Amino acid sequence: MIAEPPTGAFEAEPYVGLRSYTKDDQERFFGRDAKAYEISVMWQAHRLTMLHGPSGVGKTSVLEAGVLPELADKRVDVLPIGRLSHGSAFPMAALPERNPFTVALLSSWAPGESLTRLSGLTVQQFLRRRGPRIDKYGDPIPILVAIDQAEELFFDFPYRQGFRDPFIAQLAEALDDNEDLRLLLSIREDYLARLMAHGEPLRSSGPSASVVLTPFQEEEALAAIKEPLAGTERSYAPQAAETLVKELRTVRLHGTGAPASYIVDTVEPVQLQIVCSALWNSCPPDLTVITPEYVERHADVDRSLGDFLDQALAEIAHDHEIPVERLSAWLRETFITTLGTRGTAYEGETQTAGMPNSVVKALIDRHVLQAEMRSGSRWCELQHDRLLQPVLYALGGARPQPGSGQAPVSAAEHLRVAEQVLADGDLALAETHGEKARRTCGGDELRTRAEIESFLGNLAYTRGDWAAAERCYKQASQVYERLRDTPAVGRSLAAAGRVILHQGRPDEAVDELRSAVSRVPSDLTVQVELAITVWHTGTPQAALPILHGVLSVDGDTPIALRARGEILADLGKPVQALRDLDRVREPAEPATIAARALALAELDRVEEASVEVEAALVGGRDHGLVAYLCARALSRMGDRARAAQIARDATRPPLTSYQRRVLAGLL
Repeated sequence: MIAEPPTGAFEAEPYVGLRSYTKDDQERFFGRDAKAYEISVMWQAHRLTMLHGPSGVGKTSVLEAGVLPELADKRVDVLPIGRLSHGSAFPMAALPERNPFTVALLSSWAPGESLTRLSGLTVQQFLRRRGPRIDKYGDPIPILVAIDQAEELFFDFPYRQGFRDPFIAQLAEALDDNEDLRLLLSIREDYLARLMAHGEPLRSSGPSASVVLTPFQEEEALAAIKEPLAGTERSYAPQAAETLVKELRTVRLHGTGAPASYIVDTVEPVQLQIVCSALWNSCPPDLTVITPEYVERHADVDRSLGDFLDQALAEIAHDHEIPVERLSAWLRETFITTLGTRGTAYEGETQTAGMPNSVVKALIDRHVLQAEMRSGSRWCELQHDRLLQPVLYALGGARPQPGSGQAPVSAAEHLRVAEQVLADGDLALAETHGEKARRTCGGDELRTRAEIESFLGNLAYTRGDWAAAERCYKQASQVYERLRDTPAVGRSLAAAGRVILHQGRPDEAVDELRSAVSRVPSDLTVQVELAITVWHTGTPQAALPILHGVLSVDGDTPIALRARGEILADLGKPVQALRDLDRVREPAEPATIAARALALAELDRVEEASVEVEAALVGGRDHGLVAYLCARALSRMGDRARAAQIARDATRPPLTSYQRRVLAGLL
């Protein structure tokens, strides 16, 4: 394992180890000055800037600790670095149908704002709401927005894939809408081709630039080693850091012939951090000058990288429930040739050389492997030649497995693993770890238990198991009640109400939503959900006053306008319906499009209605509300046979009893 700092060590370690640098680490971030300046210039000058490089090269670090400080005194408006995923314990069913990429991005750009309020906005609407940005002279200034780890657009969540292109279209629309907007996308090298294939709307928005981030050259590595010590009472003696860099660049081969070695040109930032952190923690408290001799005796690069590798393999094996010995043997056999050099393996649809791709992705995320595109296919290899010897001698098992006589894995750790494998796209394994978290959670771990139940509720909601989702959300609400976390209780009850409605119990769903509103009366989204639920009980007229109340508080609430427009279309009030629906054409939600189709059909604008029906069915053919509204529109246009077929196809969620009753009278 990586060494812990000895008692009496210097007060602040100058190296960050395996984590990324943050904006608070800028005083010890070195080696990327020229690259940070280049990125900042490109970002300001181009509508779209692509920052790309392999996993572990330091893209997040250079943005947070290099580029943001570089822009601090510039005449620009910079939002926080954005991400495309957020915490998995928020009850998904409490949110209206929305684009998960948009919600995650906006919540990272505006971390203090309610997630339910952001869920009704597009990227363009969010930026418009912020208003124009001007300097002290009244002149407009560039607005700089960034998305880090944009490869999350392409992770294998089936239910999210349909939101990818609409989200990219939102980014393009925001660029077209504001000539002062500048977008930077940071993405792993092996996903760049996929983004290019989907990113034509972005590239057509104006001039674009590309910046590649590579491993450290020798001078950059020396700066990253020596300069962070400026704030400590230690320093490197002449040639000490050079000795360390040389060792980091030296690769030793152990093939069929005699051992040999060679020097590579670059140093991996992650490996530099691992080795430097271990060296720093090995220093006795009274050591003030690190000499070349001390480096030669104590900077054991192979051992430090071996400890890092063993820990990574043990954790990945545990997370994915495979023997660590099998994983380490597969790594050696697949990625080291008989000559002791790096080998490659083709990444198939679900497996790579017999190993599930979710495991391969975890190895890439842990900076053990890297992937690159060659002739349209993804190929994997070791992250760097310097890992050859550690992989060759890796035995795994550095971290004891559960049941080996060591301390059991905690519920919080099981939940963390569940979230990680869910991010890897393995829903079944995520549920396995979620269930383990539930079983091992102690009676006094109330917050963890509530988050576990909400997480499992989200998994059940994702796969359409409404009954299981209801149980989990209700259990979460009870635990949050004991914690006196009233907002969390309200969100959980709202989620339970949504899935109860999907099970055909609208009156009970209304009770849950009313209870949720009483907990969070200021949450307009929960009130909108109550109105929608009241509508589905068969009393759409009773739902309208609730929405009128919401819109009297905030007349631009998109989800309330959508809901009111859909209900008015259902009530046969097409002019009033279109007045609301025309205000929320973006984002183009399938149910909103279907409501427009019904309103247009009621006005005998048949050609326009037909176009809207087809557009709605593309994104929501199996959705109960979409099918209901489209079926009504088709019936109004005289195509009752197709209307009946569409109604039969609705499964996720199915038609409510009210919708079935209305359609039965028409068809």
